[in-house]
Formats: sequence, structure tokens, C-alpha cells
Amino acid sequence: MKLIPYKLVVFVLFSILFSSCVKDDGIYFNEISDVKQEYSKLELDIFNLVNMHRETKGIQALEKMNIVSSVALTHTNYMVETGKVDHFNFPERHENLVLKAEAQMVGENVAYGFNSAKGVVEAWLQSKEHKEIIENDAYTHFGISIGKDLENRNYFTQIFIKR
Repeated sequence: MKLIPYKLVVFVLFSILFSSCVKDDGIYFNEISDVKQEYSKLELDIFNLVNMHRETKGIQALEKMNIVSSVALTHTNYMVETGKVDHFNFPERHENLVLKAEAQMVGENVAYGFNSAKGVVEAWLQSKEHKEIIENDAYTHFGISIGKDLENRNYFTQIFIKR
């Protein structure tokens, strides 16, 4: 009879030890916060170019939103770590923004290797899918993140949300 509580204690301890240290594919959503975001000159230039383009099309300018940039940073870090430029785990970023930023709609553009804001924004605008996201008049807020790999190459994640 005393074995049952002992086995239960061992099971609970074992579960706590091995579940509390697990990371999810390098994407650490629990580290996302809405703290004051520091934006680099390149990130601010991209933000301004995107808004200037939207305004030339008669589309309302986007507002920066720190939580969106924090979520973008998780994906940029993933791309830098893996050397892959993709939209891996986008459903998780989408859900996170629905929960933490009250997003009703989420869009994402990624890029790699550009050294100027003008270069990356022009590349996005030359791509039909990326341009549609930038020019979608439903979006109200924007987040951006840029990271560098060990070879000093830039990885970009920009996320748009409708709130």
C-alpha cells in the first residue's frame, strides 16, 4: 500500500524535471514581452519606407507595436540560428499575436541578405505575395526585427496585424 504514494511522488518529480526544461524548436514564446523595443536605424528605415509606400497608394500608415516586434524577433532568431529563411512556426506566431496583441489578422514577410532598407523593401514590393501584405489596407500595426548571422548577413522578419 505504501508503494502507491511513493510511485506517485516519483512520477510527479520525474514529470516536473523533464517537462520544465523543454524548449520548443528554438522558438521561445514565453520570452515575448511588450517591453520598450529598441529599433535599429535599419528597422526604422524599413518601417518608414513601408509607410511611405502605403501612403502613396492611399493606404493608412501603420503604427509600430512592440509586442509584434518581439514576436518577429523570435522568428528572426530562429532564422539566424538555423540559417533558413522561411515561415516555420507561423501558426504559433499568429496565435501568440491573437492572444497577446488582440490581432484579428496577421501577415508576415521574411528576407535574407539585404544591406539596406531600400533594397529589402523594393524586393518585397517586387514580389506579388509580399506586396499584397504590405499593401493590405486592413492592417493597422507593424513589427520588425533584423538579426545578423556569424557572417554578418541580415535576416528580416516583418509582421503586420489588424487589431
